[in-house]
Amino acid sequence: MTPTHSAQTDRFVHDRLPPPEQSAQMRYDLSEQKITDQANLVDVLFAQIQSRALMDRPFLRSDKITLTYLDASERINRIAQVLTEDFGLIPGNRVLLRGGNSIGMALAWLGVVKAGLIAVATMPLLRAKELGEVIDKAQIKFALCDATLMDELDIAQAQTGILTTIVPFNLMNQPGSLAVLSAQKDGDFKPCLTAADDVAMMAFTSGTTGKPKAVVHTHRDVLAACQAWPHHVLGARSDDIVMGSPPLAFTFGLGGLLLFPFAAGASVYFPSIPYTPEAMVKLINETRATIVYTAPTFYRQMANFAKQTGTPSLRICVSAGEALPDATRQLWKDATDIEMLDGIGTTEMFHIFISSKPDEVRRGAIGKVVPGYTAKVVNDEGIEMPLGTVGKLAVMGPTGCKYLDDPRQSKYVKNGWNYPGDAFTQDADGYFFYQARDDDMIITSGYNVGGPEVEDALMQHPAVAECGVIGLPDTERGMVVKAFVVLKSGIAGDEACVKLLQDHVKSILAPFKYPRQIEFLDKLPRTETGKLQRFKLRSVSENQGLTQ
Repeated sequence: MTPTHSAQTDRFVHDRLPPPEQSAQMRYDLSEQKITDQANLVDVLFAQIQSRALMDRPFLRSDKITLTYLDASERINRIAQVLTEDFGLIPGNRVLLRGGNSIGMALAWLGVVKAGLIAVATMPLLRAKELGEVIDKAQIKFALCDATLMDELDIAQAQTGILTTIVPFNLMNQPGSLAVLSAQKDGDFKPCLTAADDVAMMAFTSGTTGKPKAVVHTHRDVLAACQAWPHHVLGARSDDIVMGSPPLAFTFGLGGLLLFPFAAGASVYFPSIPYTPEAMVKLINETRATIVYTAPTFYRQMANFAKQTGTPSLRICVSAGEALPDATRQLWKDATDIEMLDGIGTTEMFHIFISSKPDEVRRGAIGKVVPGYTAKVVNDEGIEMPLGTVGKLAVMGPTGCKYLDDPRQSKYVKNGWNYPGDAFTQDADGYFFYQARDDDMIITSGYNVGGPEVEDALMQHPAVAECGVIGLPDTERGMVVKAFVVLKSGIAGDEACVKLLQDHVKSILAPFKYPRQIEFLDKLPRTETGKLQRFKLRSVSENQGLTQ
């Protein structure tokens, strides 16, 4: 649907949005999620910071520099001037952003959006072929790229013939770099007067299925998301210091490590070195971080270091990106005395829509629906299931799925409801319990088995470092439960270990849920955001080898 007062004269994305009959129904039940029809999200967030007299507060931090909100605003304006004045980009043009988590990446993203352009952030580990697919799908002619990550993008540029210009950032003195070009500007830039329904960003799904899709979000979507989970559940404050591992190219990271702290008037710390579990605990204490975001696997690996050193500054620990095993939750709580804040969200919905505050946690549950959203558990016909019955999750709220020119839109959105592809149950108190991806539900001898509950049981054994569970076809039982296990150092993956782990699961879960097959791997296949790629686990059995 074309906005009445759209500023985006490049209509490429608008013209490829889903038709009305395939569009998610958007609900703005809360007053704070009702966004004015003309809104540029970067301008709105800065206006809120200014109204709260927080412009002189720290916003973006590293081990080399700290920028206040005022400093950041000026640099963002200069970047927007470079994009529009030096390169002639017009509202609606797509800009590919390639970089790890850094102040430079954050400023570039905000500058692109403030100029009315469409930010297309990409994961740092993508290779030329994958970058080429993004460039081709979104028809991107202009890119901002971290100077250390140019090689693969140069190859993609040569291969596609679409991308015409690449400007490096995080390079201070080289002619033609974003820093040098920006230094020549005066910082006097008026934000593009976008419609709230103009497009702010595109995010490419992280590929747990092996088939990434381009997801579109408007200025309205992002602003409404800032007033949903972070406002009603997270409860960030202006004195918070936030850090974490999710990439800014992943909406979990973009929200948690940039936009939600921005909305709260908080600050974000970006390290100059890659995180390891030990390094993250050390930096939490050195920077006095109060909020941390990372995936369950990382929390499990961090727990021992956190227990040794303590984490006195931490008050909120957010887990998302994959199912949180209760064993990991309890391990972290034992190490830090902090109840983890869990949640489920999707790239398609921008961020978390089911979660619980730490003081409302119910063991085994992800949480309740976030204020502003509605969720239900339904059958294949969309009819709500009785409480306690496994079914498909359906969600509606102030954000919704908009794929760019993709037939899979009709699978994700049905009758206005978003179907994230997860199997859940719900109890009488409104808590939602994750079972599995709905296409990963294992039906063996007529029984439903959720892979995550078997994974949780295996993770409680001291020999197990990581695991992933899938269902495989079986002529006798329909499907059998198979576990892929990474053992801790020094433990032999032999038949005795297989039986030990099988008996362990039987002692915790109903016997029909134990893994009849166990295979030991050196590591599990994961996306860059930490999600387990079960489709690759299936290839282990089908092709007798794990394709990395």
